[in-house]
Amino acid sequence: MSERVTTEIENQIATVTLNRPDKHNGLDMPMLHELIAAGRRIRKDRDIRVVIMKGNGPSFCAGLDFGSAAKKPAGIARAFLKAPLAERNAFQEMCWVWRELPLPVIAVVHGNCFGGGLQLALAADFRLASADARLSVMEIKWGLIPDLTGTKTLAELLRMDQVKELAMTGRIVDADESLRLGLLTRLCDDPLAEAAEMATLLASKSPDALAGIKQVIQENWNEDDSGALARERRIQARILTRKNQRIAMQANFKGETPKFRPRGSWK
Repeated sequence: MSERVTTEIENQIATVTLNRPDKHNGLDMPMLHELIAAGRRIRKDRDIRVVIMKGNGPSFCAGLDFGSAAKKPAGIARAFLKAPLAERNAFQEMCWVWRELPLPVIAVVHGNCFGGGLQLALAADFRLASADARLSVMEIKWGLIPDLTGTKTLAELLRMDQVKELAMTGRIVDADESLRLGLLTRLCDDPLAEAAEMATLLASKSPDALAGIKQVIQENWNEDDSGALARERRIQARILTRKNQRIAMQANFKGETPKFRPRGSWK
């Protein structure tokens, strides 16, 4: 069996590739667990500054491979049930592990991006897409709700009525409409090349500041004013104790390119 998910690291940028091209990168149980494992490995490597996530073949990810999953219902049940002390089940962790990475994640979307595949892309910080991208909250087709963290990430990008309409109809949305709705960050002639360019830029920034920006914006998005401002103070104080902040200051005063150290430990 070939690897369902591959990871290549170059210039402190990790490229994570979904690798079931003959199935439009449909999610089966091995792929689900490999995605979780890849995210956890990347988190432990503090030298990695940015992640690019893409799919081999004609699509980013066509969602859960129900034909494969139905052959092993016990595996589905185990993945759905949450361990007693865990906050998420395995399906949710497959997406949330990327959301919680203390570094930027760029999803490169092309072809079909349906159901669980869309929820995986939504867990990234940015979604760069080609004109052939087709997106759908497709769980209603199978009589299900989007339960791979999509109800949280969709709510951050769209109005409530828009989320309900997409989830209740399961209709397929083309790239232009997806951009207008806010599901995509931008459309590109060559999204992988633009992702590489964006990743190179991000990799040149302080990794501690990037981690802090990601955390404070995500956690403050729906926070009340006093809680949001308190979190700003806590995270900024944490960054001010890091060597990378001093490196950024000194390099700017000297007009030099900063040479940052690996990211410090982070939530």
